[in-house]
Amino acid sequence: MSAAPLFPGFDGLMTLSRREGVDIRPTLLRVLTDLYVQARSHSPDEERQFVELTSRLIEQVDDATRAAVRSRLAIYPGTPLKTMIQLGLRPARPSDPVPLAVEIAAAPAAAEPAVRQPTEVELRLASNLSMQPKDAAEISDLFFAASSADRAAILYNLNDTPLKASARIPELRAKRALHILEMAAFASDAENFALELGEALILPARIAAQVTNDPGGEPLACAMKALDTPSPIFQRVLLFLNPEFGTSVQKVYRISRLYDRLTERSALVMIAAWRGSSMATARAKYRPALYDEGRQRARAVPGERRPAVQPGSAPIVRTGTDKPER
Repeated sequence: MSAAPLFPGFDGLMTLSRREGVDIRPTLLRVLTDLYVQARSHSPDEERQFVELTSRLIEQVDDATRAAVRSRLAIYPGTPLKTMIQLGLRPARPSDPVPLAVEIAAAPAAAEPAVRQPTEVELRLASNLSMQPKDAAEISDLFFAASSADRAAILYNLNDTPLKASARIPELRAKRALHILEMAAFASDAENFALELGEALILPARIAAQVTNDPGGEPLACAMKALDTPSPIFQRVLLFLNPEFGTSVQKVYRISRLYDRLTERSALVMIAAWRGSSMATARAKYRPALYDEGRQRARAVPGERRPAVQPGSAPIVRTGTDKPER
């Protein structure tokens, strides 16, 4: 199924959700639901796209994820009727194609079996699935290509993914890096800021520069959260590193709020994706050549035409005038 215009860039997540060993279908369903309920109304085409993307995921996710999605859509006035039936929600009146939020909230919820909460050990084991380099590259590309709202939704939902997060940065190393990063930000020295950020988080230079210079600010928030940066320091870095960014009060407030809500695990999962994406790039660049690859790529050269009469094949005709040389 091709990517729907309502949710651009989700082909990568749909591909990951079908791969063995990395199950991010619960995260994908939560992201799609969060993006859908952000808008007050949707066109019939957008509603159809949402139903197509989520109908199969609802049947495949765990009970906890299904209950969380059900609670979000139960109070949303634009929940599609087919999705309501699938989740066991009751419309306000049979004649209403879309329920009223107040009546849905007041209606008694259908009895659901008690969901056992996973233990701490189970959560720890579930979060131990390493990302393959290709998967990491797809997540990284998806994040950088997404809009501000989509980036926030991706970061919030990474906290519940079974993907393995990178190790925490040692406290002494993080404090030393923060001191250097703050001084570079005060001087608006983006080049040295990216250099120190890459060394502290073990990121390739390309990714570190992309995180530093991104106009949205979400990648920088993710990187600074991985260093356990206090919120006041992050706000100062945000304002001084890029003076143009600080001209928009609304933009600064939005990124600051995202930073306060962002969890350390979400940031470390994204750091792991950025690290793994560099491995995928290196593998593609230094792909080993096969022993017969040169022969397969060689252009076919047409064979030379042999003359009809080969030299020396014609009979020698002697005449009486031929005399041997002395």
